[in-house]
Amino acid sequence: MAKKKILFISQEITPYLPESEMAHIGRFLPQGIQDKGKEIRTFMPRYGCINERRNQLHEVIRLSGMNLIINDTDHPLIIKVASIQAARMQVYFIDNEDYFQRKHIAADENGKFFEDNDERAIFFARGVFETVKKLRWAPDLIYCQGWITSLVPLYLKKEYNEDPMFSHSKVVFSTYNDQFKGNLHKNFSKKLLSENITAKDVGIVKEPTHTNINKLAFDYSDGIIFNSQDIDPELKAYANKSGKPTTEYTTPDEYIDNYDRFFNKILEESASKK
Repeated sequence: MAKKKILFISQEITPYLPESEMAHIGRFLPQGIQDKGKEIRTFMPRYGCINERRNQLHEVIRLSGMNLIINDTDHPLIIKVASIQAARMQVYFIDNEDYFQRKHIAADENGKFFEDNDERAIFFARGVFETVKKLRWAPDLIYCQGWITSLVPLYLKKEYNEDPMFSHSKVVFSTYNDQFKGNLHKNFSKKLLSENITAKDVGIVKEPTHTNINKLAFDYSDGIIFNSQDIDPELKAYANKSGKPTTEYTTPDEYIDNYDRFFNKILEESASKK
């Protein structure tokens, strides 16, 4: 039987960013799932604070060079890769000079949230899909963690649902207490519109708060993981009301087994519907 393919899309992965709950899971969950006999690919943004020389990042020329149009402007997509030798695992980085060449992740040195964080999230999500297409690697399940990945479920179900690479893919969104102050750009929902995405599809992010972009991710996901102990109660209630499979926060020594079971459950449900 062919190995199941799991695509991991993370906001943070250690050692490229400082250790945090999310960065730790971003690093060790893919390795644990790979050790359980699944094939993996892992993606994260190439923030400017990542030391390329120390972490031995290099550009993958055959994957780079495409342009993504966001808000009527062309943005070149650059793909870099690095290896975590201990895990036999490669990490792909989505890079672009306009969006990711700055020394901070989501806010400047004064704590001011970047005004183009909405476009960075759009570019990151679309960049991952386009790169996976070029890799010709069709994932059975996509796992997303962190608010910057919140558009992946929408794009999977609305933009890439007829692409043979993704037509059978399921998506699990993992929500954290990674709140940001304020909102994304007021035109965020308009920038998401396309031939396949209508204003109605993204109506929930007309007010683009952290809570609402997570709700958007829930709306298009096949499963939801509460990945912190103190998740926003409004989000928990929304997820539970959706009737979709959910799983609670699990201790660091148990989450790999727990999430593997959850992934298998989503994949089995998908197989039984065929």
